Amino acid sequence: MLTRFAPPNDLASTAQRIGATVAAPLADAVDRDARFPHEAIAALREASLLSAFVPQEYGGAGCSIVDLSAICATLGQHCSATAMVFAMHQIQVACIVRHAKQSAFFRDYLHEMVAHQPLIASATSEVGIGGDVRSSSCAIVHTDDGHGFTIVKQAPVISYGAHADDILVTARRTPSAAANDQVLALVRKDGFTLAPLNGWDTLGFRGTCSLGYTLTAGGTNEQILPAAYAEISAQTMLPVSHIVWTSLWLGIATAAVTRARTYIRSEARKNPSKAPAASVRLAEAVSTLQAMRASVNDAAHQYERVMHDPETMAGMGFAIQMNNLKLIASKQVIDTVSQAMLICGMAGYKQDSPYSLGRHLRDAYGAALMINNDRIYGANASMLLVHKDD
Repeated sequence: MLTRFAPPNDLASTAQRIGATVAAPLADAVDRDARFPHEAIAALREASLLSAFVPQEYGGAGCSIVDLSAICATLGQHCSATAMVFAMHQIQVACIVRHAKQSAFFRDYLHEMVAHQPLIASATSEVGIGGDVRSSSCAIVHTDDGHGFTIVKQAPVISYGAHADDILVTARRTPSAAANDQVLALVRKDGFTLAPLNGWDTLGFRGTCSLGYTLTAGGTNEQILPAAYAEISAQTMLPVSHIVWTSLWLGIATAAVTRARTYIRSEARKNPSKAPAASVRLAEAVSTLQAMRASVNDAAHQYERVMHDPETMAGMGFAIQMNNLKLIASKQVIDTVSQAMLICGMAGYKQDSPYSLGRHLRDAYGAALMINNDRIYGANASMLLVHKDD
C-alpha cells in the first residue's frame, strides 16, 4: 500500500535509506552493464517518492524545490543513474504541477501520480535541432474529429524512455506554427510506441539508458498542457533542471571526497606521526566541494523565493543566474572528483578498489554535455549584450 504523503524530513531519510541499501550496492553493476536501476526506482516508487513534489491537496508530499535538491544530492552520493532518473522525472512533475492544475485532466493525473507512481520521461531534443529545446520540427496534428492529436518525433535522446510509463513531448503547436511556438503534451504508455534510433554505450550515466527513438504517439487534446512551452521552459523546466542536475552532481562530488577522506585517514593510521602528503590536496577538494554546495543550495533557495513571480523569472538576470549555476557546477564536479582521484592515487584509479573513483569521474564529465555548456555560454553572451546589471 502506497503512503499518501510524508513530511520532507521523512522523505530525506527514506531517500538516504534507499540510496544506501538499494542503489549503492548495485551502482557498479548498473554502470558496468548499462542497465536501468530497476531495484532503486521500484523502491522509490514503493516509498511514494516519485510523487514527492505533488501538492498535499492531491495526496502528495508537497515538498519544496529545496527538498527535491536535497533528495537528488543524497541519491547522487550512492548511484548517479538512480539520481538522474529521479531528477529527470521530477522536472516533468514540476511542469505539470506548476502549469496544468487548471485542467481537470491534469488534476486527475496528479491524483494518479500519487496512487500509481508513474515514471515520466521527457522528449525535448530532436534530430536536426539537437539540444535547442526551444525549437521543434515535429508538430501536433489534430485528428479530423478535432478531439485528439497525433505526433511523430525523432528524438536523439529520451532518457529511460523504454522504462517510462508516460512521456512529456515538445512539439510545434500546429504544422504551420513557427519552430518556437511550442506546446508540451503528455503521452501515455498505451498511446505511444518507440522505435530505437541508436544505442547507449557511453562513458558515464550509463544506467539512464538514454537511447534515441522515433516516438509515434497520440492522445486527446486535454493531454496538452494549457500553458505555452515558452512559459513552462522559462519558469520551470530550465531552472528546475539546472537545480536538480547540479544537486545530483553535488552528490557525486560528495561521494568522491568521502572516499578520498577515508583513504587519507587509512594512510594516516599507518604512520600517525606524519600527515599524508595528499592531506593538503584533500583540504583543497573540500574547499571546492563546499563552494559547490553553497552555490547549489543558494540557487534552490533563490528559486523557491521567486518561483511564483513570473516577472522575475521572465527576466534575463534570472536566466543568466540559472545558466551560470549549471556552468559552474559542471566544472566543479569534475574538479572535485579529479582532486579526489589524485588523493587516492592508484587506489582511486583501480576499478577493483574500495576507493575506486572511475565511475564518479566518468559521470562527472557528462555534466557539461547535458545542454552543452557551449550552447549555454552562447545564450548568456546574447543576453549580456542587452541585459542591464541589477
